[in-house]
Amino acid sequence: MSPIPRRSLLKAAAVAGAAAQFGRALGSRDAAAAPRAESAGDDPVILDWLEDGGLGAAPGSTVGVPWPKGVHRDDQTFALSDADGRAVPVQSWPLAYWPDGSLKWTAHAVSSGTGRLTLTTGAPAAPQKKVTVDRRGATIDISTGVITARIGRSGATLVKSVTRGPTEIARNGRLVLLRQPESEDGDQTTVRTERFDGAIDEVTVEQAGPVRAVVRVDGKHRKGHRSWLPFSIRLYFYAGADSFRMVHTVTYDGQQEPGRASGDFIRGIGVRFTVPLRDESYDRHIRLGGEGTGMLREAVKGITGLRRDPGAAVQAAQFAGEKLPDTATWDQRVTTRLQYIPEWGDYTLSQLSADGFALRKRTKKGYGWIGAGGGRRASGFGYVGGVGGGLSFGLRDFWEKHPAQLDIRDAHTDAAEVTLWLWSPEAQPMDLRFYHDGMGQDTFPEQLEGLNITYEDYEPGFGTPYGIARTSELLFWANESTPSAEKLAQQVEAVRVLPQLAAPPKQLIGAKVFGPGLFSAPDRSTPAKAKIEDHLDFLFTYYKDQVEMRRWYGFWDYGDIMHTYDTVRHQWRYDVGGYAWDNSELSPDLWLWYAYLRSGRADIFRFAEAMTRHTGEVDVYHLGKWAGLGTRHGVQHWADSAKQQRIANTTYRRYYYFLTADERVGDLMHANVDSDETFLVLDPIRKIRTEPYTPDRHALSIGFGTDWSGLVSAWLTEWERRGPKWEKAKARVLSTMETIAAQPNGFVQGTGLYDLDTGKFAIAEEPVVGVSHLSAVFGLNELCAELIDLVDMPAFDEAYYDYCRYFNATKAEQAARYGSNFGSLILFQGHSRLDAYAAVQTGDDKLADRAWDKFYRSDGYQESAPWKTEKVTGPTALVAGSEAAWVSTNDTALYGLAAIENLALLGHRMP
Repeated sequence: MSPIPRRSLLKAAAVAGAAAQFGRALGSRDAAAAPRAESAGDDPVILDWLEDGGLGAAPGSTVGVPWPKGVHRDDQTFALSDADGRAVPVQSWPLAYWPDGSLKWTAHAVSSGTGRLTLTTGAPAAPQKKVTVDRRGATIDISTGVITARIGRSGATLVKSVTRGPTEIARNGRLVLLRQPESEDGDQTTVRTERFDGAIDEVTVEQAGPVRAVVRVDGKHRKGHRSWLPFSIRLYFYAGADSFRMVHTVTYDGQQEPGRASGDFIRGIGVRFTVPLRDESYDRHIRLGGEGTGMLREAVKGITGLRRDPGAAVQAAQFAGEKLPDTATWDQRVTTRLQYIPEWGDYTLSQLSADGFALRKRTKKGYGWIGAGGGRRASGFGYVGGVGGGLSFGLRDFWEKHPAQLDIRDAHTDAAEVTLWLWSPEAQPMDLRFYHDGMGQDTFPEQLEGLNITYEDYEPGFGTPYGIARTSELLFWANESTPSAEKLAQQVEAVRVLPQLAAPPKQLIGAKVFGPGLFSAPDRSTPAKAKIEDHLDFLFTYYKDQVEMRRWYGFWDYGDIMHTYDTVRHQWRYDVGGYAWDNSELSPDLWLWYAYLRSGRADIFRFAEAMTRHTGEVDVYHLGKWAGLGTRHGVQHWADSAKQQRIANTTYRRYYYFLTADERVGDLMHANVDSDETFLVLDPIRKIRTEPYTPDRHALSIGFGTDWSGLVSAWLTEWERRGPKWEKAKARVLSTMETIAAQPNGFVQGTGLYDLDTGKFAIAEEPVVGVSHLSAVFGLNELCAELIDLVDMPAFDEAYYDYCRYFNATKAEQAARYGSNFGSLILFQGHSRLDAYAAVQTGDDKLADRAWDKFYRSDGYQESAPWKTEKVTGPTALVAGSEAAWVSTNDTALYGLAAIENLALLGHRMP
């Protein structure tokens, strides 16, 4: 198994020392409560970098910091200083507010810093070189004080030019899309492609400095009269930086029909720049990143390795990327023959899998390619330029999101062309067609039979990729000359791991955000606690290792994990219906984020970050009739016919957004505010209804568990952020809480008829018991903990506490309270965290005892489980590695959340 990084161990040890101080209870009662946490207050906050090295060569970093309720007014300003007390320029803005109007989350952008930084109240220092935005002309001009970028307002050119001082480093930055109209096997198809260019529809300046500026560019790819594949691009600029960051999102709106060879098959998605070249070809340089910080370092016209030696100093200067001495000083046997040395104008590095990249080059178009090396995993970094300036560029997660490619063309001319391919044109075309022909599942009864054998919920026409999206991140540097090897290595490192400033677990716990009291610092103070911490570490490390062993990589797949293991094949069930890709089933996203919040571990953050990028984009529809819904777990991320709120759940995005202020994730959360409208389009339980039902705007059947938790998380987030629809969102939060509480059986009623216009559930005339084992396992407990802390509504509190009390109760106790029992339920271990929460809130000792009893002695993972892996090798497995055949992702997510929350709430009451 992979070892825990040393930095993560040090951070975990540091926060563990504060476990007793920051574990806390939720309610005012103390009969079953853990010791209260000390409030974070308005004390200085020590911010640190997730990984060593600080900002490095990255343009800047933005961090979210939470504050306790009532501590800071909405007009509070903040200052930042380094370890030596020197002021560090910072730009701050609010991300969320408490109901009383005080600041709940603030964002802070920096463009410098290597070590720890201290955040305090006060006047911010202004950067020596400010970011400025000029919107007066035909372009939007952004200056960092070092470079200036001119952003187009219309047409096909997003970035008109990038200059450094008087020197133009790059120009004509645009988007490229290659479409292949047919995809068939081998010799059964004629391969032809057509190019579409990105065309701007709208440009918005979202921030204008002084430390950080953000420009959003929206449009579609166009050719002739056709426009498709919408894009949303954000460009980030920081004060004093010689670089900028691009966040690139595309949403698929093409047509690919199963069984048909014709369709909209993407052959390449790229970002392209032209790089002016002014130096002699022997002073022009190519750099392409290999493994780690390894690099191809060549000149367009190489003067090393020749039959005649120009001189050691000349050769050394060229390899270093420095300007060569006057040719008159060289050995004239070289100087007089320079015209006979080839100029290599074209280079391609392609990464078609997670396990191999190849490099090749040629002199120019129309002439043969020669191999230039290769390796396993390229960094995704490149450079082209000369001693008079050049462009560095990089694509994050290059090999993880294969197939990817970097092209340099025409470096022997006065204008090179650079293309970063997010989908390599050398790979097979992007085939998103549904994977089988339906196998006769034409009716609901037949589809339910299919569900009973493969666990796949199939329905004709539902396995469509129309409306899914993917976001990529790119970095660009405008260099005044060819960078040194050391500087190039720093740029490579920024591409591979984008530096991220972070608030410490102490602040996250003490501010009482994300469900106050539900997470506390790792605590190994007793053998029982240490054992649970070991189990949590084991589970995370196992999944991290499985990503590598099973190669859970690829453009559409990276960030997700598999659902269930096949113990016979010694393989995850990647090809078996609903047992394949997990798609957030039972909230592994929450498990990972809570694991990070309590520990501050960088490796957990990066794992959760990749999952958030994936599940929020690929597993959710952003266009079309199902926009706002996500897809249940399956062989393809969009394959299953269960399109539901529980997968599009804003809860899974909140953590990354508030920790980083990421605007794209903010877009995804805001888009869900009106997702209650989706219940008009699709009935989530249409296949199992026993009575006629037609969606009615004033009487939509919506569940109080998986449905409402997805809706209310979007409304709560919009309210907290004071988004454009925050007043409506607040009203929806309050009205649905009120009308759930007013049901004859509260949450146990299960479902209500919702009015889209009033935002209220109709109050049922008769009590009904409608409890599902799934209702509370898609973030309901965590959301209700937040809502109960935020909103003074005792009836709602009691309705939720009652649900918590009786899910894990005996059938006799359920029947005595509600007139009938809850039927056959499962997932008791995962629901032990509901026992723990209600025990603390109500001061119920019996409930506290039951929480640990259900955690240790029900279903899920038991102490008697192996808690280790076994080695597997060929011919048993495809590749050698390890397996824990007893592990399933459902159980992992539920165990992880129950362990974290039970320890925080009732760690002092462990048996």
